[in-house]
Amino acid sequence: MKISKILAIVLVLAMLVGVCASLAACNDKEEPIAALICLHGDNSSYDKNFIDAFKAACEAKGLTENQYTIVVDIPEEGNDCYEKAAQFADAGYKVVFADSFGHQANMIKAAKEFSNVQFCHATGTGASLSLDADAANDTPANFHNAFASIYEGRYLAGVAAGLKLKEMYGDDITDAEATIGYVGAWPYAEVISGYTSFYLGVKSIVPNVTMKVKYTNSWYDEAGEKSAAEALIAAGANLVSGHADSMGVPTACKEANVPNVFYNGVSTESTFVIASKINWQPYFEYMLDCVMNGKEIVKDYTGTLSTGSVQITALGQAAAAGTQAKLDEVKAKLISGELKVFDTANFTVRNAKAADTYNNITMDAETGKLTAYNADIIDLGDYAGETNAIENGIFTESSKRSAPYFDIIIDGISIIA
Repeated sequence: MKISKILAIVLVLAMLVGVCASLAACNDKEEPIAALICLHGDNSSYDKNFIDAFKAACEAKGLTENQYTIVVDIPEEGNDCYEKAAQFADAGYKVVFADSFGHQANMIKAAKEFSNVQFCHATGTGASLSLDADAANDTPANFHNAFASIYEGRYLAGVAAGLKLKEMYGDDITDAEATIGYVGAWPYAEVISGYTSFYLGVKSIVPNVTMKVKYTNSWYDEAGEKSAAEALIAAGANLVSGHADSMGVPTACKEANVPNVFYNGVSTESTFVIASKINWQPYFEYMLDCVMNGKEIVKDYTGTLSTGSVQITALGQAAAAGTQAKLDEVKAKLISGELKVFDTANFTVRNAKAADTYNNITMDAETGKLTAYNADIIDLGDYAGETNAIENGIFTESSKRSAPYFDIIIDGISIIA
């Protein structure tokens, strides 16, 4: 009997240990993993793009809703971003991601304080300081930047826009007919790189195209974006695109019956041609895989067409016949390297602005081609170019750091007040 009782006790204890182990495993599985900090909510096409990709990545990696958190409407100004990041770190999250450039300083601050947590950030330049020995200590090892070669997606969208202009006006397009517009948020490299690559895509189809750009000086201002698009249409734009985060531009195009190329979203309107976007899911899955398996996250990540990080949407109702076949052809050339968006043979800079930002331009006086350009790759806050971005006749956008640095106003593009 005594032996039977002892065996019974042992079995019960074993069962209890098994239950506890099982519970511990369950608790481990429910531990917080990742948090996303957004500038706006999903009313912003920009932030919605991150939110949707983050949710999809967490689901793909098997995370439950208890293991990831999304917070929205976290301003760039003040300490709100730092406070949220610190809260997540204190709560045991393994990685925190912020989606806006202005969040960067607070994310770096949090990274310095919580060295056991990974802090990742979109569109930033802080990681580029690792290229400078004197500034390397300003960005801790657990801080990371990420972006994508979205200029390739915008170029493809420009090809679709050029085909639409040809469908509207025929092969012999007049200069007035070849006028397009672009609503830009701010005169930053990210926006300038985007609208230049879009313009070059259109130009590959319509060589005499010209583009007027109007800034809103806001990332999200639906009324301002709509008003800017209306001003461009009034100034003769026969197709309008943009880099801003609301439905303002598509709405103005719909009302004026002018074709629209969108960004970071889709439209069901009859004037919608196509959109380009960064697909953040591949990076988010990579980020999660790293923190869940003890791998190091690359300091500065650039997604590409090949990684699925750069995408164009399905064609809209307004797309020209034959567009998809042409896009497939051009995309293949971009992926293979046969085609380079910023090939200096395809644009001139004779009329580039003579402002401080443009003092580093060197061009061939006879042809107007760009031959050298010292870009501000290492962001020391001095707005001074230190790195020649031209290699073998190509402006090497996204190869020297993930965040865009093409900020030249090329011939054929004009800024209107």
